[in-house]
Amino acid sequence: MAHDRQDGMLAGMRVCLIYDCLFPHTVGGAERWYRDLAERLCADGHDVTYVTLRQWPHGERPQIDARVRVITAGPRMALYTTGGRRRTLPPLVFGAGVLWHLLRHGRRYEVVHTCSFPYFPLLAAGLARPRGRFQLVVDWFEVWSRSYWLDYLGGVGGRVGLFVQRLCARVPQRAICYSRLHAERLRAEGLRGEVLVQRGLYAGGREPAEAKPTAPLVMFAGRLIPEKQVTLAVAAVALAAKRIEGLRGEFFGAGPEREALGAAIAEHGLEGVVRARGFTETETVDAQMRTAMCLLLTSRREGYGLVVVEAAARATPSVVVAGEDNAATELIEEGVNGTIAPFSDAQSVADAIVRVHEGGLALRQSTARWFAQSFDWLSLESSLEGVLDMYAGRGATG
Repeated sequence: MAHDRQDGMLAGMRVCLIYDCLFPHTVGGAERWYRDLAERLCADGHDVTYVTLRQWPHGERPQIDARVRVITAGPRMALYTTGGRRRTLPPLVFGAGVLWHLLRHGRRYEVVHTCSFPYFPLLAAGLARPRGRFQLVVDWFEVWSRSYWLDYLGGVGGRVGLFVQRLCARVPQRAICYSRLHAERLRAEGLRGEVLVQRGLYAGGREPAEAKPTAPLVMFAGRLIPEKQVTLAVAAVALAAKRIEGLRGEFFGAGPEREALGAAIAEHGLEGVVRARGFTETETVDAQMRTAMCLLLTSRREGYGLVVVEAAARATPSVVVAGEDNAATELIEEGVNGTIAPFSDAQSVADAIVRVHEGGLALRQSTARWFAQSFDWLSLESSLEGVLDMYAGRGATG
């Protein structure tokens, strides 16, 4: 591929991004990454097509930069079961739609960039690649462990899922990971090509918010699925409130655990202390994050943990929980921009909340410094440069 370099970047590439979700119609770190990537690529003069499932009503246009060509490769479908697990049918439908699209139009793209999950679109791109002759770039936000697969889908289903994951790892590709944890797992799964490890997913500005004293307020923000352990967060706030006068909690997010959240608040007698805010506009979440004492991320499974970086940009330290599937711990420098609860139990998390409270303004100031000093590797621009090098076949291993 011959392209001119402009300001250190390749210009005029034809790129197809593939993900079954599109921010803000669905909310998550991967959704924001692909939306931001699509809009930045367009702004830099690249031709971008975004292939996804439809998540908006008929007759409406998806909420993304008008320069991004959006192709729907499947109908509007519920992605999750009532229990919070990914349904099997939507990935199969989407994978078939992606295969059909790439068999028909693959040759118009120089690069097809897809997320590894939910796997079938990646397999479709692998099948279409010989005909389309495009470069295949794959984001591996997570590589699930055998134990997690078995816990998630049971004995038979978990083994099938693990097999499909390993099959995807063996598709010829240029891979990108966002943590050392998952890069090591991907190599162990049998990937033969390059693995680029990068951390830049933050699309905001360089300057952190000014660190100011705050009220004792804990903030939780995330999709309410079992992996986020929202009831653990409530139990921890209940214990921490016995040691921190006036402690309150604001919980943002929607999902199948919403009723469990409400029940946990009632069980611990925290009505009026902890509020379940549901899905709320970005501006409200941003304002709350700026005034929170800490962000509480009790998730036991994170491929990256973008919300930790977003909190740090607002001078807000984070509390995260150690776990074999939680890569968000890689974003925490103990006592600098937050703290890690060593165990996934209410007392350990409550102790972590108390440590943040005791850190006070000094911890907020060090959090802001950490963000400013780390910005060059946290920023979307740093990852964009790495991605474009991968597109051109020059990616470095990490």
